[in-house]
Amino acid sequence: MKKWIEIKEFNAPELDVYARLAEVQLLRYNEPKPGLFIAESPKVIARALYAGYEPVSFLIEHRDLEMENGEVQEILEQFPDIPVYTAEYSVLVKLTGFALTRGMLCVLKRRMLPSVEEICKSAGRIAILENVVNPTNIGAIFRSAAALHMDAVLLTGGCCDPFYRRSARVSMGTVFQIPWTYFDKKTQWPGDGMKQLDRLGFKTVAMALRDDSVGIDDPALHAEEKLAVILGTEGDGLVGETIADCDYTVKIPMSHDVDSLNVAAASAVAFWELGKRK
Repeated sequence: MKKWIEIKEFNAPELDVYARLAEVQLLRYNEPKPGLFIAESPKVIARALYAGYEPVSFLIEHRDLEMENGEVQEILEQFPDIPVYTAEYSVLVKLTGFALTRGMLCVLKRRMLPSVEEICKSAGRIAILENVVNPTNIGAIFRSAAALHMDAVLLTGGCCDPFYRRSARVSMGTVFQIPWTYFDKKTQWPGDGMKQLDRLGFKTVAMALRDDSVGIDDPALHAEEKLAVILGTEGDGLVGETIADCDYTVKIPMSHDVDSLNVAAASAVAFWELGKRK
């Protein structure tokens, strides 16, 4: 039977990586090699593990071990040599957001991100996020992208990290399923990035509140072999240069004098319609 490591105090050093390291510190933990990230809940952890991410340790509420939770036990049985820390709820609830984790956390090793070329080589429909900073929105967009026929996601440098805990949790682990990467730091956005997309054969679609737009159901969009759907930051949307450089501009038709949707909601509408192939 596996030996659990009991944690009695919140200040125990074993909890440092879970409780006292910021997301950015985890990201840079092994520099220059890829760092760490934390996944929450058995479902999200299972999807990260299935995608091949290597666990460092698990942290589980004592009650979940005693109840022999099926999802938890199934995960632990696959990794008998990985440390399993456990504590009472009164200790773990002091961890930021633990009440939302459904009793289980896992520290995992990051991997080197692929290049834009690798991500796009076999993709027909991709989403591009321009400076989307809210982790909840990032997670929701990834979930929609995975569910609604996007083949990959590209992010500009100003975007929130999809592996941040809230992003991964909101995505229900789809950040580990759909291919994604950032544009290279040397690639200036939108100028260089748009040229790169053109070289890769993609027609670009700016999701923007413009009157000179085409309908989201325009047959020309569905006929494109490769389509990149570009969504902008919360509030301001896409920058003018991005819109000007795109092949198409699309505005989602709305009623009741509603002028716009949250970027995550807009992504779901856009992916559902533009993810269709002719």
